[in-house]
Amino acid sequence: MKIGFIGLGKLGLPCAEEIAKKGHTVLGYDKKLVDPTQYVKICSSIKDAVIDGDIVFVAVPTPHDPSYDGRAPTAHLEPKDFSYDIVKECLTEANKHMNNNQLLVLISTVLPGTTRREFVDLVTNTRFVYNPYLIAMGSVGWDMINPEMVMIGTGDGSKTGDAKQLIDFYKTIMENNPRYEIGTWDECECIKVFYNTFISAKISLVNMIQDVAVRQGNINVDVVTNALSKSTMRIMGPQYMTAGMGDGGACHPRDNIALRYMAEKLNLGYDLFDSIMNAREIQAKNLAEELVTHAEKNKMSIFIHGKAYKPGVEYCDGSYSLLVGHYCGQLGHAPTYIDPMTGDDIQYCYGVVLLAHNKKVTYEYRGFEENQDLYCKIEKGSIIIDPWRTFKSLDHKVVHYGNTREYF
Repeated sequence: MKIGFIGLGKLGLPCAEEIAKKGHTVLGYDKKLVDPTQYVKICSSIKDAVIDGDIVFVAVPTPHDPSYDGRAPTAHLEPKDFSYDIVKECLTEANKHMNNNQLLVLISTVLPGTTRREFVDLVTNTRFVYNPYLIAMGSVGWDMINPEMVMIGTGDGSKTGDAKQLIDFYKTIMENNPRYEIGTWDECECIKVFYNTFISAKISLVNMIQDVAVRQGNINVDVVTNALSKSTMRIMGPQYMTAGMGDGGACHPRDNIALRYMAEKLNLGYDLFDSIMNAREIQAKNLAEELVTHAEKNKMSIFIHGKAYKPGVEYCDGSYSLLVGHYCGQLGHAPTYIDPMTGDDIQYCYGVVLLAHNKKVTYEYRGFEENQDLYCKIEKGSIIIDPWRTFKSLDHKVVHYGNTREYF
């Protein structure tokens, strides 16, 4: 294939060279002077780099304010987005010289919503894909052809057409047979930035254990982190990676609350536990507001399907359902609970129903595959809010909470 590559910096050039090493012809352009390379033909303009390209990659910076790079404290500074001026300039110029038989691919990191808001209106003559890379300094070339996954974002999340063309291309250069994650532009923007922030959060957590070890004494941080790193059933595996109802039970919330005391007692100087618990409460309030909005709009009562902290038990300690119900009550719509295990056994309901329990998701780690049975008959015409996004019905309006993608 003939490949155009705009942006030949510390990330772009090694990637362009890996493509060329696999037998493709690569024409590259960079605003700054780039030394001649054995593999990439350096062009003097974007036009020359893209005019005949089958696929054109854009790998230019989305710089932040220099004072926000983390080398000095930033928590006190006003939050700022990246700058997208360079990307917009390059997309606009490339679009002038491309046609609908070509594919324009952006790999630069951007925040969720940026592509749809800032870029797509600039690309009118050709087809556009968002395809961020998981690459790191020191191993850029290797990372590019041995990725954990390849993220491909299209306007509607389609797995055919543009996405298939890009997959077919990558199969000619990849060395590790990666998985391909295809979604909307917005979903792939999320995958990239949240992948990075998961790493940041993980490092902050293990370094917090290190701080506790130093302040508390009698602790080797490696003993603790090694034990946690081998815990692949829950914390280092796919379990708890399905968004839905918040954390509950007699252990987790109370542990975080107690650990707030420890953070203060040991004078750690920060309190991640407070942030975790605050997020849990605001997330519950957000869900309650969703229920109340539907209830008020349709003049319906609210029912919460599942009162115990998880299905199949009678315990309400730390129940997220009760927390959501608390916020519903604050908004003037106290809910009715439905849960035979807690004695809240009713035969039928009509209204806005939150499906708080989902046995399949909750117990999937032990091989449980059965779908959640309804605890009562939900009358036709009710509105079902499903935070697990698995329930389907022709007799009810079903809202898959957390899925705001249009259906095609």
